[in-house]
Amino acid sequence: MWKYTLRRILATLPTLLTVITVCYLMLHLTPGGPFDSERKVSAAVLANLQAKYHLDLPLWQQYLYYLNNLLHGDLGASFRYADWSVNDLVAKALPVSLLIGGLSMLIAVLAGVFLGIWAALRQNSWVDHGLMVFCNIGGSVPSFVIGPLLVTVFALWLQWLPSGGWNEGQLRFVVLPVTLLAVINLSTVGRVMRGSLIEVLSSNFILAARAKGLPMSTIVLRHALRPALIPVVSVLGPLAISSITAAVVTETWFSLPGLGKLIVNGASNRDYTLVLGLVVLVTFVAVLLNLLVDLAYALLDPKIRY
Repeated sequence: MWKYTLRRILATLPTLLTVITVCYLMLHLTPGGPFDSERKVSAAVLANLQAKYHLDLPLWQQYLYYLNNLLHGDLGASFRYADWSVNDLVAKALPVSLLIGGLSMLIAVLAGVFLGIWAALRQNSWVDHGLMVFCNIGGSVPSFVIGPLLVTVFALWLQWLPSGGWNEGQLRFVVLPVTLLAVINLSTVGRVMRGSLIEVLSSNFILAARAKGLPMSTIVLRHALRPALIPVVSVLGPLAISSITAAVVTETWFSLPGLGKLIVNGASNRDYTLVLGLVVLVTFVAVLLNLLVDLAYALLDPKIRY
């Protein structure tokens, strides 16, 4: 297990380098620059700005300079946010995204597993059909449609919750964005859990447990739950990454100062270092989550060995 973990960690280095290189080239080869704006600056001022951020160097030297800073944990200085480094911007926005994303994933996993078990134990009943209709709607309707519906119902009609803002993370401002992301992820977890548990319950060892007269609660909790959770664990990594993508829409719609809003602002402002820093962060999180998912397989099923 330790050798496998070490190999996977070492394998992340080429992945990170490839993503950084491709994103770096794409950003620098597209037309325009970080200091292009409606207000024209003089050639001398532009030359000073380019020299300050090493944009006057050849592209390969800029790339090596950026990699050197990255190895020292420095994501660089923001081109468009004066007196702010990318590290400072990420440190300010990351807690917001972690709170929204973490709460939504926790709720989605717990509620999705519960609803999936409930639907599987009542297969082809009205409960099963109703839950699957809800999961299919939540999984097929995009976030930019569900978000306005939540705001219309709970903020405008009922006036229970604010339509946006952060206000230092007060609960009233967190409920709607967390609900939006939780509904999207819950739909996938619920469907996968239902199908996996139905398949496990038809296995020979479950039939043997039933023949021994064990109650259904014991069969599910002690025998069927762990193997049924393996497909659920396998989708948690992609779900977490898709939550980052959905956060771009969610945080923009609800005016949250998180990473999603930083990505939008950085891309629109051609803030090279900010976009690259966020890409490095998201790539690292994706690789780390996939590694944790692989290691969780061995905990759920002792037959799995790496």
